[in-house]
Amino acid sequence: LLGGVADLGKLELIETQTYSTAVSFVDFTSIQESTYNVHFMTFSQMSNGGDNRETINIRFYESGVLETASVYQNARQNAGLNPSVGFAESRSTAQSSIKTLFGSGTATGENDAGYAYFYNLGDSSKYSFSTFQCVGLTSNAEYQGSFGSSVLPQASTVDGIRILVNIGTYNDFVVSLYGIAES
Repeated sequence: LLGGVADLGKLELIETQTYSTAVSFVDFTSIQESTYNVHFMTFSQMSNGGDNRETINIRFYESGVLETASVYQNARQNAGLNPSVGFAESRSTAQSSIKTLFGSGTATGENDAGYAYFYNLGDSSKYSFSTFQCVGLTSNAEYQGSFGSSVLPQASTVDGIRILVNIGTYNDFVVSLYGIAES
């Protein structure tokens, strides 16, 4: 059914960005926030230039201005084979970005991957929420994973998304942003 029930929930690609050079962030500035109430983002081959750096951090643009203040609220559950990662909870009511996964290594195959959902980004009367799940390999080549959620606790229009490393630059990454059709 064209334009009917069969199209509900359909993923519609907005943009894919792929890099294999040193950059410290990637911006999605045309997210079609007035078209989609729910966005879906995938991350793969996320590697960076230094060991044990968080490779998938997220910030929002509000009406074209990047929100860098410590206003994001975040909760995640971490699991890893390394005893220092273990199985632990991480939460904060005042972060400068959404933290998804502890950090990866730089050897071959040590990178991170995952996905995130974003809700209400284009609705200026609501808070913007996200949920995420990520996996990767630490600098000891040990499995780690996380899942969690976050909120930008202020009603605003989010019209862009930045993905960044907490320190340094990316070596490689592939990030895709989709809108989820509602009609």
